[in-house]
Amino acid sequence: MSPVPEPEGAQVPGEGEPAAAQVPGEGEPAAAQVPGEGESSAARVLAEGEPAASGTPGGGGSAALAGNPGEGRRGGAGRESRGRLAGRTAAAVAGGLALFAAFPPLGWWPLAPLGLALVAGSLYGTRPRRAAWIGALAAAVFLFPALAWVRTIGDDVWVMLVATETVFYAVMSALAAPVFRLRAWPLWFGGLWVAMEWARGLVPIGGFPWARVAFSQGESLFTRYAALGGAPLVSFAVALCGALLAHAVLVRPPAARPWLRAAPAFLALAVPLLTLAVPRPGDEGRSVNVGIVQGNVPGRGMYVLGDEPAVVLRNHAGETKRLAQAVRDGKLPRPDIVVLPENSTDIDPYRDETARQIIQDSVADVGVPTLVGAVVAIGDDSRATRSLTWDPVTGPGAYYDKQNLVPFGEYTPFKDLVLALWERASLVGRQSVPGDRPGDLRLGPVTIGAVNCYEVAYDATVRGTVRAGGTPIVVQTNNASYALSNLPPQQLAMSQLRAVEHNRAVVTAATTGISAFVTPEGKVSWQTRELVADMNVVTVPVRAGETLATKVGAWPEWALMVMGVAAAGAAAWRGRRRVDG
Repeated sequence: MSPVPEPEGAQVPGEGEPAAAQVPGEGEPAAAQVPGEGESSAARVLAEGEPAASGTPGGGGSAALAGNPGEGRRGGAGRESRGRLAGRTAAAVAGGLALFAAFPPLGWWPLAPLGLALVAGSLYGTRPRRAAWIGALAAAVFLFPALAWVRTIGDDVWVMLVATETVFYAVMSALAAPVFRLRAWPLWFGGLWVAMEWARGLVPIGGFPWARVAFSQGESLFTRYAALGGAPLVSFAVALCGALLAHAVLVRPPAARPWLRAAPAFLALAVPLLTLAVPRPGDEGRSVNVGIVQGNVPGRGMYVLGDEPAVVLRNHAGETKRLAQAVRDGKLPRPDIVVLPENSTDIDPYRDETARQIIQDSVADVGVPTLVGAVVAIGDDSRATRSLTWDPVTGPGAYYDKQNLVPFGEYTPFKDLVLALWERASLVGRQSVPGDRPGDLRLGPVTIGAVNCYEVAYDATVRGTVRAGGTPIVVQTNNASYALSNLPPQQLAMSQLRAVEHNRAVVTAATTGISAFVTPEGKVSWQTRELVADMNVVTVPVRAGETLATKVGAWPEWALMVMGVAAAGAAAWRGRRRVDG
């Protein structure tokens, strides 16, 4: 992309505010221009058919990526050239691919700001209608591979999910289009990106906060922003950095102030480097030995339990006994607590005495309080996904029921209609009911913060558990249906971000992997391979100090969203005034 000026809004020449040079009374940018002094031939080619600048020659130049004057204008000139439209399309596709590569399992995190720079560049100067489909294209290119793990359920579900999520990116892009005419537009673009991710995590049917840009930054220069403002601030920082990079390439400063060319690039570099100044909480001198058990399951895909009843329960009970034997043999240190995965028993221990006894025998063998994952019946028609404390002497005790349930996995929205259309929906079985309290559970010498699988993507759920006193955070997960896909490493990256966000160690126990221990600094200290039975005892720091993000909660997110939406409203109002004038 060649350096070109910012798309212009009406201004007094020389004031430095973006101006929209327009034909009087039409409210639209003029299409033709005489090439500005010092403008490159490439920029002149790109500028063909684009809005003219109102600045003096060489001080404003032409807006090479400033939009399609023929789209929706009254009495306008020709439409955007095919070559220029192809350039926008290529930038959107490249941006989407770069975003995908930033996420695990590739995890090339610097590509996230680069991808957003390309997306911003593809939208820069175009009009809302065209911006919407360009943004949707970038989103589809990003989300189809990023959410490829959904194909386990079915290609139709994968396509429908991506199509739904793409709508949010399209709306955001349409709102962003007029924002590029404002001063400091990289800030407003970042705010709109945060608002889009917030909306994705809210609707429909409980939202889907997976694949937020912050979750590509599990261990990067941007990660420390999580301690200040959580995942939303990380997403904002990445979007701001990308938008500044786009600004540095696309916008030509006035000839009298050429040094302004370097300012956006310098600021883009400063955004991630500023995290080096964020204070890092120190060790508090307390730790706990945590046994982690990964029992594995025999089946794959949608039939992970295989054909043998209670096999998941026996696998995890057997691996717990292996851990106990390794401790007795001196191969592992004695644990203070043991953590099993979500769904570590496929039989309800409240209703089945054999299942209850198998769990009791394994917990008594290891000799310490254990966190068991169970799906338990609630009445005759419902169930709950439960984190259940189990004492080696007294048996089952306090519990936490999963709050954020997986649509079409743990319950069926619009049940009658969906069951009539898709036979696979019947695999859900009993409908799960959500819990209504945070996951702080007393387990041995500590109060853990229980989080179940899918919930690690939800800011409020994890934050509520930490505020209730949970430390360390314990993520019980069942990824068996998605083994060897990109879901397990994506989920581990979320745990890394949560560790930094709340200054808490995170212990993950998974049925088939990836089980792991993440330090409060976001470092993966130990992890398992997938599709193997494994166990270990790790020494986990116990911290009680709260980060700023834990204390202030969602306030930074709301501030960033209001900033972005207000800018979009102001830009739309200015555009309407020009049209009405």
